[in-house]
Amino acid sequence: MNLKPKKTTGWAATIAIAMANYIEAGSIIAAASSLSLWQAYLNIDNMQIGLLSALSANALGAAIGALIGGPITDKLGRKFIFKYDLILYMLGILAIILSFNFSMLLIGTIVVGIAVGIGVPVAWTYIAEEAPEDERAKRVGTAQLAWSIGPAITFLLAVIVAPMGLLGSRLIFLHLFIIAGVTWWIRQGMNESEIWEAEKAKEKAEAAHDIKKTSVIKELFTNPVNLKAMLLLMGIYLFWNLTSGAMGYFMPFIYESVGGLSGAQANILQAMLWFLTVVTTYFGFMKLGDKVNQRLLFGVGAVMGIVAWLILTFAPMNWVSLILFVVLWGSSAGIGAQAFYALWTSELFPTRYRAGAQGLMYFIVRTGISIYSFVLPTILATLGFKVTGIIMISFLAIHTIIGLVLTPKTQGKTLTQIEKERYGDSANIQVKEAAQANNLKEVRG
Repeated sequence: MNLKPKKTTGWAATIAIAMANYIEAGSIIAAASSLSLWQAYLNIDNMQIGLLSALSANALGAAIGALIGGPITDKLGRKFIFKYDLILYMLGILAIILSFNFSMLLIGTIVVGIAVGIGVPVAWTYIAEEAPEDERAKRVGTAQLAWSIGPAITFLLAVIVAPMGLLGSRLIFLHLFIIAGVTWWIRQGMNESEIWEAEKAKEKAEAAHDIKKTSVIKELFTNPVNLKAMLLLMGIYLFWNLTSGAMGYFMPFIYESVGGLSGAQANILQAMLWFLTVVTTYFGFMKLGDKVNQRLLFGVGAVMGIVAWLILTFAPMNWVSLILFVVLWGSSAGIGAQAFYALWTSELFPTRYRAGAQGLMYFIVRTGISIYSFVLPTILATLGFKVTGIIMISFLAIHTIIGLVLTPKTQGKTLTQIEKERYGDSANIQVKEAAQANNLKEVRG
């Protein structure tokens, strides 16, 4: 019996890698939909709720993982991460499933967060590197699709298993454990990224000719090209995520505590929201992202998100306003910052530190979310929902302005072409010049 996994290439590889986003989003929603159950079972106070949120896959746990995983991915390869990250993830999920006290739940939450952080940036990198240039948005959009399907399915499962209480929540985490195991197995048949292998060959040639490279951190923060890219990417992703990330963890809690909905009603609303995100991701981002003006597509999604939060904040929280919010926000998320961040962050940095740059930015963004998530329950309790909503709207307005002003022109170009346009071809020229100088020395000698 041959237990070796089959070779995984093309769309099969794209889907296998995109499942990192299903697992990430599913983990966040599984935790969010069970928050009140864990609170009742373990008698958790508001400080502990904030701690779970701050150290989760939605915040600091993922931030730490990305900071670790990015440089390792650039140094040892994209495939190296795919060998181990989901094993770590499954260990964390297992700790949550078996939790009977707050310490176990917290440890499991942190491990899951770190594993998610390691896996998500490299997933975006690998998909973009292996995608044809005329369908890069379509391929990267697969990750966004998985990120949307994860919550949709998880919230539906939460509705189905609601009568089972906390046992039902443990079963939801079990489904993530099983999916992670199957995904890990499929990934073992994948090839290494060809672009990464070519970059490593180039670096070897540079080393042979004693060409020194600037450190990655120094180059990221001193090169004006990199600074502009980070302003765009962190600007849209951080400020959008300060709203969206908080929603992912706390929205069911807000529906129940502010809107007076039952847990099942809250989960049904969220399932509807994510279903709409799935639809607009496919028909909006995947179908149009390689064809229409990306600034226009981003702008439509951003404005819809702002309108959604204006309704939720200032209209009475009844079924009409809630459904309008769900339709607008769910639709906007499919063509919004998450999808464009995944695309642009893979396009705007050179192969040498593409994953490392993503890891650093992901760390900064998720750290910001962790701080905000930690204080959000207190903000809600002391300032009320309306003030909290105004803060959310302000974040969305900032991300919209940054995205519209700094939208890059990378559509339809290969990653190699984009890198050459942005950074020049100095490294290859240096290798050639060094080789010519060495040949000249040999001739003269």
